[in-house]
Amino acid sequence: MRHQTIAVIGGSGFIGSELINRLVADGRNVRVATRRRESAKRLTIYPVDVLEVNLFDPAQLDVFLRGADAVINLVGILHSRRGEPYGTDFARMHVELPKKIASACAAENIRRVIHISALGADPQGSSMYLRSKGDGERALQAARGLDTTIFRPSVVFGPGDAFLNTFASLQRAFPVIPLACAKARFQPVYVGDVVQAIVNALDNAETYGKTYALAGPRVYTLSELVRFAGQAVGRDRRIYALPGFVGRLQARLFEMLPGPPMLTRDNLDSMKTDNVMSGPIAPELGITPTSLEAVAPEYLSGLTLRERMNIYRSNAHR
Repeated sequence: MRHQTIAVIGGSGFIGSELINRLVADGRNVRVATRRRESAKRLTIYPVDVLEVNLFDPAQLDVFLRGADAVINLVGILHSRRGEPYGTDFARMHVELPKKIASACAAENIRRVIHISALGADPQGSSMYLRSKGDGERALQAARGLDTTIFRPSVVFGPGDAFLNTFASLQRAFPVIPLACAKARFQPVYVGDVVQAIVNALDNAETYGKTYALAGPRVYTLSELVRFAGQAVGRDRRIYALPGFVGRLQARLFEMLPGPPMLTRDNLDSMKTDNVMSGPIAPELGITPTSLEAVAPEYLSGLTLRERMNIYRSNAHR
């Protein structure tokens, strides 16, 4: 069965923009729910319906989903007030929202749901973030009458990411990078591969009821990723690995600053769990993972491949 009309929740973010572009190119009809239309201005270049929806109002959510063939939930946050087993922000966005989506799908007779979780999600996980993601998965898995596919990506990289770009910016600004959890392990996955896996799974009944890990071809320590980002922008700064208690103090200080924190103690707790896959990507997803080295240097440096090759030849006196 081809799912033609797709309702995307959380589509104004990094992964969402790429996904919507791919869905439109695939000839799908797409509608996007956002809390503030202003935050989704980048989507106006696509032939999609962008609607302001209070996702926690059952009536509004029902209206948004009405007539859709499939729902894709991309909603995720990285920070929350503290609490047990997780803070109220994580509870609301990662657990309560999937429950409301399941209820709305039942009300509107929609079976197909794709949900983006996180590698390491576990109700007994090492952080509030991972525990809330695990409980969100359980909420959808427990719902009857849904053909649900759950994806658990590692940290996602690509143009506009908030991961490698942050490390690159820090090394443009500072001569030394004090780094907590320097030995934490990650297996970054390219945003284009995540999106292709979603699109390939959308109509594939073999993926119904399954949970898939998504990651790239190589495992890195956090220190290696920071160094990679610095080299890509010509700022290979010294990295100073912080002892554990100093790293937590650094995170606590960041939490006290105004605005979204760069790092929290819960982020450090998440990094206690290796962000890596236990095996290869499932063949039915039809993707070959893209390497970090093939994509990231171009968007981090702002140079095209041809410009980088010209610099290489010049430095090699060719």
